[in-house]
Amino acid sequence: LSFSLFRGTVQHGLPLEIGDTVLFILSPQGIFPCTYVHLKNAHIKNKGQFETVIPTEDSVITEMTSTLRDWGAMWKRLYVKNEGDLFHRLWHVMNEILDLRRQVLVGHLTNDRMKDVKQHITARLDWGNELDWCFTHHLFVHMKSLMSSNLGEELEVFFHIYDGRENRPLSERFFVRLNKNGVPKSPEKTERQCTLFVDLGSSDLRKDVYIVVHIMRIGRMGAGEKKNLCSTQYRRPFGCAVVSIADLLTADSKDDHLLKVYACTTESEWYQIHENIIRKVNSRYNLSGSNTGLAVSLQLLHGDIEQLRREYMVLFTRGVSITKKLGFSDIIMPGEMRNDLYVTLEKGEFEKGGKSVARNVEITVYVLDIEGQVMKSYVAAGSGEPGGDEYHSFVLYHNNSPRWAEQIKLPIPVDMFRGAHVRFEFRHCSTKDKGEKKLFGYSFVHLMQEDGRTLPDGTHELIIHKCEENANLQDSSRYLKLPFSKANLPGNNQAVKGTKESFWITSFLCSTKLTQNGDMLDLLKWRAHPERINDSLSKLKEIDGSEIVKFLQDTLDTLFGILDESSQRYGLKVFDCLVHIINLLQDSKFQHFKPVMDTYIESHFAGALSYRDLIKVLKWYVDRIIDAEHQDHIQQVLKATEYIFKYIIQSRRLFALATGGQSEEEFRCCVHELFMSIRFFLSQENKITSPVTQTQAVFLRTFPAVYGELLKIFTVREVAGFVRETLGSLPATAHAECPLEAVKLHCIAETVESQLYTNPESRCILLPVVLRLLQAHMQEQRDLVMCVRILTSMLSLIRKEDSPVVSEEVDLIVDSLLVVLMRTILEITNRPQPAGTNMRLQFQDITGEFVACLLALLRQMSDKHYQQLLQAFTSKDDLRDFLLQIFTVFRILIRPEMFPKDWTVMRLVTNNVIITTVLYLSDALRKNFLNEKFDYKVWDSYFYLSVIFINQPCLQLESFSPSKRKRVLEKYGDMRVMMGCEIFSMWQNLGEHKLNFIPAMIGPFLEVTLVPQPDLRNVMIPIFHDMMDWEQRRSGNFKQVEAKLIDKLDSLMSEGKGDETYRELFNSILLKKIERETWRESGISLIATVTRLMERLLDYRDCMKLGEVDGKKIGCTVSLLNFYKTELNKEEMYIRYIHKLYELHLKAQNYTEASYTLLLYDELLEWSERPLREFLNYPMQSEWQRKEYLHLTIVQNFDRGKCWENGIILCRELADQYESYYDYRNLSKMRMMEASLYDKIMDQQRLEPEFFRVGFYGKKFPFFLRNKEFVCRGHDYERLEAFQQRMLNEFPHAIAMQHVNQPDQTIYQAEAQYLQIYAVSPIPESQDVLQRDGVPDNIKSFYKVNHIWRFRYDRPFHKGTKDKENEFKSLWVERTTLTLVQSLPGISRWFEVEKRELVEVSPLENAIEVIENKNLQLRTLIAQCQSRQMQNINPLTMCLNGVIDAAVNGGLARYQEAFFVKDYVVNHPEDGEKIGRLRELMFEQAHILEYGLAVHEKFVPQDMRPLHKKLVDQFHVMKSSLGIQEFPAYVRASPVHFTNGSPRSSCRNSVPNIISPDGARVVARRSPLTYPAVNRYSSSSLSSQASNEVSNITGQSESSDEVFNMQPSPSTSSLSSNHSASPNVTSSAPSSARGSPQLQDKHKHSRENSCLSSRERPVSAIYPNPLDPAQRATPHQIGDTTLPRSDPNLSAPDKGKTLYKPKTITSPWYPWLCCQSAGLVSNSPVLSGSYSSGISSMSRCSVSEASGTEATTGDHPAHQGPTMPNSVSSGSDELIRRENKTPPPYSVYERSNPRRPVPLPHSLSIPPSLDPPALPPKPHQLRTSSMKLVPASDPRRADGVPHVPRPRPLPRKVSQL
Repeated sequence: LSFSLFRGTVQHGLPLEIGDTVLFILSPQGIFPCTYVHLKNAHIKNKGQFETVIPTEDSVITEMTSTLRDWGAMWKRLYVKNEGDLFHRLWHVMNEILDLRRQVLVGHLTNDRMKDVKQHITARLDWGNELDWCFTHHLFVHMKSLMSSNLGEELEVFFHIYDGRENRPLSERFFVRLNKNGVPKSPEKTERQCTLFVDLGSSDLRKDVYIVVHIMRIGRMGAGEKKNLCSTQYRRPFGCAVVSIADLLTADSKDDHLLKVYACTTESEWYQIHENIIRKVNSRYNLSGSNTGLAVSLQLLHGDIEQLRREYMVLFTRGVSITKKLGFSDIIMPGEMRNDLYVTLEKGEFEKGGKSVARNVEITVYVLDIEGQVMKSYVAAGSGEPGGDEYHSFVLYHNNSPRWAEQIKLPIPVDMFRGAHVRFEFRHCSTKDKGEKKLFGYSFVHLMQEDGRTLPDGTHELIIHKCEENANLQDSSRYLKLPFSKANLPGNNQAVKGTKESFWITSFLCSTKLTQNGDMLDLLKWRAHPERINDSLSKLKEIDGSEIVKFLQDTLDTLFGILDESSQRYGLKVFDCLVHIINLLQDSKFQHFKPVMDTYIESHFAGALSYRDLIKVLKWYVDRIIDAEHQDHIQQVLKATEYIFKYIIQSRRLFALATGGQSEEEFRCCVHELFMSIRFFLSQENKITSPVTQTQAVFLRTFPAVYGELLKIFTVREVAGFVRETLGSLPATAHAECPLEAVKLHCIAETVESQLYTNPESRCILLPVVLRLLQAHMQEQRDLVMCVRILTSMLSLIRKEDSPVVSEEVDLIVDSLLVVLMRTILEITNRPQPAGTNMRLQFQDITGEFVACLLALLRQMSDKHYQQLLQAFTSKDDLRDFLLQIFTVFRILIRPEMFPKDWTVMRLVTNNVIITTVLYLSDALRKNFLNEKFDYKVWDSYFYLSVIFINQPCLQLESFSPSKRKRVLEKYGDMRVMMGCEIFSMWQNLGEHKLNFIPAMIGPFLEVTLVPQPDLRNVMIPIFHDMMDWEQRRSGNFKQVEAKLIDKLDSLMSEGKGDETYRELFNSILLKKIERETWRESGISLIATVTRLMERLLDYRDCMKLGEVDGKKIGCTVSLLNFYKTELNKEEMYIRYIHKLYELHLKAQNYTEASYTLLLYDELLEWSERPLREFLNYPMQSEWQRKEYLHLTIVQNFDRGKCWENGIILCRELADQYESYYDYRNLSKMRMMEASLYDKIMDQQRLEPEFFRVGFYGKKFPFFLRNKEFVCRGHDYERLEAFQQRMLNEFPHAIAMQHVNQPDQTIYQAEAQYLQIYAVSPIPESQDVLQRDGVPDNIKSFYKVNHIWRFRYDRPFHKGTKDKENEFKSLWVERTTLTLVQSLPGISRWFEVEKRELVEVSPLENAIEVIENKNLQLRTLIAQCQSRQMQNINPLTMCLNGVIDAAVNGGLARYQEAFFVKDYVVNHPEDGEKIGRLRELMFEQAHILEYGLAVHEKFVPQDMRPLHKKLVDQFHVMKSSLGIQEFPAYVRASPVHFTNGSPRSSCRNSVPNIISPDGARVVARRSPLTYPAVNRYSSSSLSSQASNEVSNITGQSESSDEVFNMQPSPSTSSLSSNHSASPNVTSSAPSSARGSPQLQDKHKHSRENSCLSSRERPVSAIYPNPLDPAQRATPHQIGDTTLPRSDPNLSAPDKGKTLYKPKTITSPWYPWLCCQSAGLVSNSPVLSGSYSSGISSMSRCSVSEASGTEATTGDHPAHQGPTMPNSVSSGSDELIRRENKTPPPYSVYERSNPRRPVPLPHSLSIPPSLDPPALPPKPHQLRTSSMKLVPASDPRRADGVPHVPRPRPLPRKVSQL
């Protein structure tokens, strides 16, 4: 299928038109050019001579394609015919069908939807087919075969088209002969198998129009008779088939049609079998056989016959018969020759003739000429077969009243019609052996009457003349004298009339030369009967139009002949007849005969004297218009004005030619008088509904057609004068709804488009009257479509030249139409778009046309025209209105939607016109609206226009190709620079009025400077200096300029405007400009701020171009957000970027970071009822509602990010708010949400992320990263290698540095990107939680990796000479500590490093840390194994094996060799304490290993027993190698505290000493596993008990910050962090979150040992230190003077008494307890003390912080004091609480008891406020106020501190934006 035009002018080239189909017989090697064709699958129909290529696609698509092609041609014809309404309707429907076709082709529709679409398509196609197109359709029929089981005789098949509504045939018959096999008898003669039923009208394609097929067999009388009975052949009925033409519109055309064949039930009904089938009268027909079917190919074709000959050339060249329509087609073409007489044998009535049975009658038809000879080949059964000499009808068996309804065609030539007749012979067909046909009668009919009229159409009853079998009928003269029709019998011949025998025929003549109309013949033969002239002229109007056009020339000759001979008598009637004929040709059926009349006038008309009579009669009619009551006939006369003038002018020319120009003055005088009469009747003002008004409208419609005829005789100026005076005589004022107005405008349009107006001489005369009428319509906004048509025609005739005529025309048009034209454009562009498609199209079209007219007019204007235009304004107000109007119109013209996207040239022309006009108008602006006459609105409109002009996409030449850009610059230059220079010039002229445009024009001018045109930027940027200067003069600062610049920069740069070059240019130009200003310093500050903002915005824009969310996007957004907050203090922009960052985090699933980000906005809001406007996606609401929504959203995201601790804090704050407003419903929900978060902390596993330090070095990095280092929080499961690969993917051009050393300056300044990445370890801030006993690992793991400010990286190196035998001697560690600007996690996954600290760790200190870490790992694994948290024992096995095996092979021995030798001790006396610490740790490790082996033995599976035995053996070897025979007493006392619960649960469960493996069998299931504390070196003395956790054998580091001293490799991660507590553990939040005041770090871990009973105290609390006996602590120092440092009940002086000795190291003290009794002194003063120490874990045994209640153990009663509930308790706990009368949560006791603080993130901290807001009092506050304070001495009080209401915590506003 070709979709492009290809000339095919090459070898083997095939010329193709668009839409041509090419069939490849063989598979082609290739198609060139392939872009010209589209390959489609198809199959071939009618293979061979008449094959058709049909695509293998849905038949509906094929039909749509075919219909759209046909409609396309019709659509163009509608345009040519100016059928505007139908043109637009069809255009809309075609577009709709195209869209539906596209949906069907795509194939994505469901079956139901596809069905609906196809039904809609069919309805649309029906709509189109029902339109009165006046187009023709044709039906192609190809007879294939008849399939039947009972064939054996030859067949005749007749096709014709039948109208089921009117029960008549529409076409003649198509006749095909079939052989005995049912296939065409002459297959080589294709014209006998195929036909084209031509000239079907649109009205013929209806559901009730059918293709009817009659089938006759040629053979014996009976179908079942034996062959030897009779040899005579008869035509006998066989069957009938019917198909509706409507079925062809929807049927699948890929297959042939198989028509069912039906036979008559009764043979006498054969004549109407097709009607019975159509009406479905089933009783009268049946299937002729189950297998009988007629295979035919049917296809509808569209267009005229000539078009078909071109499109289906093969069809016509190979031969196809034409089957004509009965009658003429809808359009009769001149020159069409046709003379066909159709005779239908209807029926007969016959007598028996002496027979006992009815006759078998056969009719033989002959045509005989005037001499009685049979005319050869003029009797045809139908098209398809040649005519014969005679025709034999079919025979109905034993029927004396047969009905045939058989049509034959007699194509007799016109010249043989006269005297010819048709004879019908009747024979009886015997069925006996001989099978004779006996003649028994005949009938005849004459074809033409004596007066020349042919046989009338209709049914004729013919007389049957009887005759003998041997009668001689050859002598026709013998019977022609007899009567032939009963209708024509004379009255006295009653005998013949009374006979019963008759024969009926129906005749129909279709002839272009013969007529059956006597009146027409009388008129044409008027000379023979002069007395009939009057009657003949009167009857002409009654004659059918087709008869008149057949004899058009003869009729016209007759009329003018009568006029010449008897003008006085018949002049008026001849004129009326002429008008009738002229108007007849206006009918669409006969409009093609207009050229015939034109040819007649030019070549055959000879009435040289007729003009006088025609003018006289026409004037007579015009003069009577006003007085006439009935205007119909006069309107018919005026409709024919064009041709009447043609006859007048041609007659005058013939007369002048014949007489040499005589009577010229007389003729001119007559014409002038005629026009005077016309002007008089046109000038009458009448009512809208007046018939005279309608008559005026009729004349105006035809008047323009007269101009061309008048020009044949009169001069141009004379004709222009006629027209001007005629049009000028029209009434000036008329109602808008008057139909005359539209006609008047149409007449003007025809005038402007006429040949007359093209002449410059006539234009000068006609232009004023045209402009006057046009201006009136445009001012009232009426008939704009016609107005713009007139204006377009006028302007298209003006050529840009310096001739005075053209200049004068332009002057007239500008003066009359420029202002109204602009007003019209404003009107039509501002009015709402109408709903109707047609009207919308119309408005769209006229908008473009009006714009084109305005541009054309402005292009014609010269300097002189502009001067005259501006001088014409008499007042400043008029000029002001004009300028505002034209500036507004120009802004409309440069809208993107004004022209189609690809109309670049039109846009450039428009812009050229605009800038030219603006340059002219600038002077007027300066002269008239400056200084004291300053008008802000005009100047603002001017600047606004200039700005949007420069910013047009079509003027951004940078986006053009080089060649296109070069062409534009050559023709138009860079119009942006021209306009920019004009802006600068106009700005300089403003003077002090510049202040009126500050800050309003800052944004628009900034947008102009962002255009990437260097010259434009150089021109426009200095304006900002000017603005700063004038603002400084006015206000003393330029904060307005700064604010506007910053606001606009963000929006403009986010749209993609601006670049690095602009930033540099902005900075350099303005810095240079302000060098000498007095306000230079503040100016430099402003420029620097704006420049830095540009840097960040450019980086942000570049990052946002990337596809996926990555660190670069987030980091850039964070940088910009902070810049808006800290440097610019732009709250709105700050909040906008908060939400942009929030969206980025959500997209990247960084839910924790998203929460922190949204928290920034939350902190800016208060709990107040202040109304907030609608902003971003927030509705208009109160501040309280928005903050509530933010809290809930943040909690949800903290939940999704598993940062539940932070969510709990917000839940509490929301709960406080709900409680203060008594919103208990939401309070309940919030408490449940808080409880669910506690559950998740304990039940769900959280992964500890890795942290990585990343350095970005080199100038190629974005500004916010360049030469900076960050620490990044990795994703879950992300290790160093994966993180490094991710960073390299984000920065594909970066080079990964392979070392960890700080880079030098060459790297910093390199024009490249360098990435330095290594892992770092977090240094937790929340030491209190991490060092506290009984805190489950689930909780500790959160504080290990959250709220982290500092990170550490260790790099081992050797100082001095490396000892090859023992490298530990010289193995130092370089420790780098990085401090961030914000803690992680936060609003980003990475933050910049603010400070670096570097220290060196000695080999001895390193050894201590290594052993400490290993001991910690061992304790953790043993504890997990004991508590059954470990699924299998393999991790413990591997760890034990690694330590023991390493020790055996020299691990710990290497430390002994390195540090315990005499040389080292002597050379390093300062390390004595550390050496002692190392020895203790080694002993401790050995003891832990021993205990671990005991636990391992208990749980080790059977198959690993050999390995366990090996480990035990190796352990003994290790002990001996270390020289350990027996552990020191302090090590034996408490090697490791492996309690199975928190201190709170220790008293709840009386358990045996669990130091032994057997003791581990009893486990308190409700208690979480207590993980050992991890603080390494304590700077306090051992006597202070600050570092001696009885349950934790661990070393202390020198700094409490140096926790978890691990190498940054993944292998050093804590194994305990990946395991959660038992799921049935009920946990409380860290006590520090309860709001109790924090103590100093040095007091965190003190313990009140004296609170224990005598049985609970250790027998020996202190063991001597062999290194330094003097530094021992006494028992009373421990028990009496050392106070618990974290006890909230201590007063400040008491805390000051604490014994604390910094920098003293004593021997460790490791006491341990055997909890044989859970007894506790009920009034102990430290019941509410800190539980961070294991030694006093019994001190809180009666108070459960998990549930707020305790069960009673042993003999001791349950404690009845106030509790501190921290989480929702279980059902059992609730029961116990009720029994013990424990106060419920949120009671006054809970409110008054201070909570323990937990270090919070900076953005989550909620310090108390001294001035709480005035809110309704809480319920508990009301209760508290009525209660008496409990005295400190009251036994009910455990702490002795009076209860006071706790002030409500309020959110802290981080920023006062």
